[in-house]
Amino acid sequence: MLEARNLTKVYQRGSEEVVALEGISLKVRKGEFLAFVGPSGSGKTTLVNILGCLDNPTSGILRLRGRDVFREGKRLPESRLTKIRREVFGYVFQRFYLVPTLTVAENIALPFAFFRKPGSLPDPLAAAKLLGLEKRLNHKPGQLSGGEMQRTAIARALVNDPEIILADEPTGNLDTARSREIGRTLERLNREKGLTILLVTHNLELARSAQRVLELRDGRLVKPGSMGR
Repeated sequence: MLEARNLTKVYQRGSEEVVALEGISLKVRKGEFLAFVGPSGSGKTTLVNILGCLDNPTSGILRLRGRDVFREGKRLPESRLTKIRREVFGYVFQRFYLVPTLTVAENIALPFAFFRKPGSLPDPLAAAKLLGLEKRLNHKPGQLSGGEMQRTAIARALVNDPEIILADEPTGNLDTARSREIGRTLERLNREKGLTILLVTHNLELARSAQRVLELRDGRLVKPGSMGR
């Protein structure tokens, strides 16, 4: 479904070049749950942002469904990339980014204020049920626990029926119990809905929810998947 070949990402910091990623090659199968682990600054978020079409590599190739998204400095037009981000991916971050004045139902449906797939209608109740939030639809974020806020953010990512979920440190602001809850939620969405999930985490227990775990250090893949379920 996703294929990266020799991806490199170089940032300019003043007069210094910083190599964030170097020579990354991998394949992600449809319906796979893949976790990326490694120390801070190892390139995990940079890699997943490139895989999710949120950032551009400096060089290398990224293919989605067998078609080039980026190839050696060239990329699809921004209008095509925007369409891919809207229709293929759902994004979940460490911060919840919920609008405090809106209810859970309104936060879940928020993507439809900006875009929707042709013929689709917002169904926050269906997404809320998947995440066990059907009794919280009329609550506002200030009335929710941390775990409930993150589940609301996941439901919002699901409402446009994406094929791939990108979750970047989704338990970074949660305690152990809530982190386990989110891990079980992601595992269930992968198993029951067949969603492809790309997870970035420092939490090795959470990483074990995945089918395959890849470790990054200093911008390179250093370990084959071995920790997943």
